[in-house]
Amino acid sequence: MMLEESIRILAMQEEILQFSHFTSEDAWELGSLMVAEAARNHLPVAISIRLNNGFTVFQYGFKGTNYNNERWIIRKQNLVRTVEMSSLRFYMLLKKNGETLEDRGLDGRDYAARGGGFPIRVAGAGVIGSVIVSGLDHMADHEFASACISQYLRIDGIPRLPVSFG
Repeated sequence: MMLEESIRILAMQEEILQFSHFTSEDAWELGSLMVAEAARNHLPVAISIRLNNGFTVFQYGFKGTNYNNERWIIRKQNLVRTVEMSSLRFYMLLKKNGETLEDRGLDGRDYAARGGGFPIRVAGAGVIGSVIVSGLDHMADHEFASACISQYLRIDGIPRLPVSFG
């Protein structure tokens, strides 16, 4: 699949997977759904849901995850909060343009352009936070996050990249 097509699919996912509202209860329900899905598929992931103000509203790490996953989560969340798109779409845009994080004024110690960070976009309010996954290949991190958000929002048939997580 060409980069342009992948970027288009990722942008469509972000447009489709919008929330009408997002509360702490929504974070708990979505996070719990993600934990159940990861357990069902035996995925050694860390899952975090964070608001743009820095508050973590949900976090869970399976056996095998550690502080390194937390560092990835922070860096992916910083990127989503700054660019207001999925960390995988930003990764693909950099790749398409032959750019690096530094070319965009972003320090790789603080930002990660790798899949697994998905924006929480609320209709009428914009991006208010992020769902972040760490522990799988970065493409699978993204696929897991987007599939779980799709399931939570009860939106079937979103466009997907040819990647699986299970």
